Amino acid sequence: NDARTRCVMPVRRIDHVLIAMPAGREQEARAFYSGMLGFVEKAKPPQLAERGGCWFESGPVTVHLGVDKNFIAARKAHPAFIVDGLAGLETMLKQAGYKVTEDEPIEGCDRRHVEDPFGNRLELIEPH
Repeated sequence: NDARTRCVMPVRRIDHVLIAMPAGREQEARAFYSGMLGFVEKAKPPQLAERGGCWFESGPVTVHLGVDKNFIAARKAHPAFIVDGLAGLETMLKQAGYKVTEDEPIEGCDRRHVEDPFGNRLELIEPH
């Protein structure tokens, strides 16, 4: 069977994005993802909590921070979050010491990249 002609169940939406982090740095994850980006921490299921990391939500957006023993920051691959008040968020992030950079403009939005405490790249987009 040709994969293009088979009837398959379509992907409906993203359940969550997992971003890797080093072990033992959950407080830094909370300070950034909750304190800076406004995510609310969600308790991990007990069987997964022992692995470390944190889970966060903001409306329909769910982000899991998972411990990777051989952690390497994601410098190219990244999630892109739609935000309100990008200019104020950028100022707050910079004042807190996070690295925020501009990229090529895209019509219809303002956008910035920020590194989380572990060096992972995130994109912040505010549509016009």
